[in-house]
Amino acid sequence: MEYEEAKQKIIEGLTKKLKSKSKFYFNDLAAILEAKPRDAKKLINKMVQEGVLEYWSSGSTSMYGMPGTGKQAGAEHEEK
Repeated sequence: MEYEEAKQKIIEGLTKKLKSKSKFYFNDLAAILEAKPRDAKKLINKMVQEGVLEYWSSGSTSMYGMPGTGKQAGAEHEEK
């Protein structure tokens, strides 16, 4: 799968689901891409590097989302 095609699929897939949730597991993204885990990982990591996706971890759970979405988006950018 070509990177630009994968990026478009992810943006469209996540935009449709933003009403119900803003953070997604790796397996959710791999399913949207319809790719094998190894191929999906390469594409997803490149999207994180380019700022298309952001990585989020609670320490025990790792998730991905689109920058600036979700309940925590405002709080994450506040100065302390």
